[in-house]
Amino acid sequence: MQTHPARRSGKGPHPGLTLLRRPDSRRARDAAIPRSPAQARLETFRNAYPRRNYWVHFECPEFTALCPITGQPDFGAIAIEYIPDRVCLESKSLKLYLFSFRNYGAFHEATVNRILDDIVDACRPRRLRVTGRFNPRGGIAITVTAEHPAEMTDGEAGNGGRRNG
Repeated sequence: MQTHPARRSGKGPHPGLTLLRRPDSRRARDAAIPRSPAQARLETFRNAYPRRNYWVHFECPEFTALCPITGQPDFGAIAIEYIPDRVCLESKSLKLYLFSFRNYGAFHEATVNRILDDIVDACRPRRLRVTGRFNPRGGIAITVTAEHPAEMTDGEAGNGGRRNG
């Protein structure tokens, strides 16, 4: 996955946000849905309030990925909540990144953790939580939540991550 922070050269207040510009014949190719998360670009822009803790919440209610065993589509919803530090995620690049999973085979746990890792690499948030709520297949629905920074108590770490009580 490529990360592209907003650059200061060029015209306009956010010249580094290449996926947000109006499409022309050359740029329309750049805004096409990437074939995989590795080919996707997460773009960022400067946080106007870096001294303040505030939460940003994204919802992708129509997330699709592929089962790595059967190749069948898995449907679900992805929720992303983060406290930005120096930069914020640009939403169109995030949308195209999430859509890139449509042809990507991975278990739900790997998918949610990959999204978390890629967002951390792109914008280094103070806090981040990614939750995937996947529709039932075979009668079982799966919800996976991954957090950054990963804060486990000694009791959780010694208990396979399960909370005591």
